[in-house]
Parts: sequence; structure tokens; C-alpha cells
Amino acid sequence: MSGWRKVAGLSGALAVGLGAYGAHGFKPENAVYKEVYRTGNQYHLLHSALLATAPLSKRPNLFGGLCSGGILLFSGSCYATALSENREFGKLAPVGGMSLIAAWLTLVL
Repeated sequence: MSGWRKVAGLSGALAVGLGAYGAHGFKPENAVYKEVYRTGNQYHLLHSALLATAPLSKRPNLFGGLCSGGILLFSGSCYATALSENREFGKLAPVGGMSLIAAWLTLVL
């Protein structure tokens, strides 16, 4: 089994677990942070599924690195912002978003 598929499996499992926490356990004081958490989780789950296709791409390490880095930076930034209820932790989200865009674009190469 490809290493990227293993990373995708772990990432997907983590996304489902974090999604369950976000739906049932996360109770922020400000409801805006619930939406920030949900957005991070949606991108995390979607891109975990995408990451599972890394072995099928022409450049699996470039694709997998950009995709996993994007998940970590974008979704991680959203999770940290929501859980801390502090927007300062959201500064890396745009970098993560650009990494996810770049991962998609590597499929064109």
C-alpha cells in the first residue's frame, strides 16, 4: 500500500473524529467559531479523500505533499482559530488554501 494512501486514511479518520467532536462536543461562546470549525472540517474531509488519489497522479510526492500541507495549514488553522476563539491563529489559512489549489493544479501537469 502506498504511503500516501496510509496518510489519507489517517487524515480521513481524524477528519471524521474531529467532525463528530465539532457536531456534538464543541460549544464555543461565539457561534461564528462553530462555522469556522465546520469549514475547516469540510475541507479536511474533502481533501483527505483527494489525498487518497495521490498514488494515481504523475507526481505523487508533489501532489501528496501539497495536499497534506494544505490540509494541515488550512484546516489546522481553522481548528485552532475555532477552538481558541482567537482569529490570530487563522493567519496560515491562506497559505494552506494556496497549497490546496496548487495540489489540484498538479493534476493538470
